Amino acid sequence: MNLADKGQQLAKKGIIAQFITSLVLIVIVFCVNPDHTVAVVIGSITFIIPHSFFAYWTFRYAGATKSRIVAQSFNQGLKIKLVLTTVFFAIAFSQLNTAPFPVFGAYVVAMLSQWFAMVWLSRKS
Repeated sequence: MNLADKGQQLAKKGIIAQFITSLVLIVIVFCVNPDHTVAVVIGSITFIIPHSFFAYWTFRYAGATKSRIVAQSFNQGLKIKLVLTTVFFAIAFSQLNTAPFPVFGAYVVAMLSQWFAMVWLSRKS
């Protein structure tokens, strides 16, 4: 049994919750205001992809003997997440010319869904 398995499973469930919440938001926005659908997709992706990479990078190692590697992976994951998020926002606003409110709104909804999922899943287990 790998010590990181529990964290990996929790991270996967959180990412699934983000994905489902984002899909529901995209469908709602598409029905209400189709012009902002692309912006909402970009905003959701801007959180989900970097956070998924961070979760993967963080939970590669576990255990007391690997504490230095675990801390190093966490720090590297945070840096990569920040860079990826910045790149996605730069692309959204420079190349795709999207409206800021739907992009940031979808980003915040994806982030909050992950937080609520973690609270709910940690109470459940």
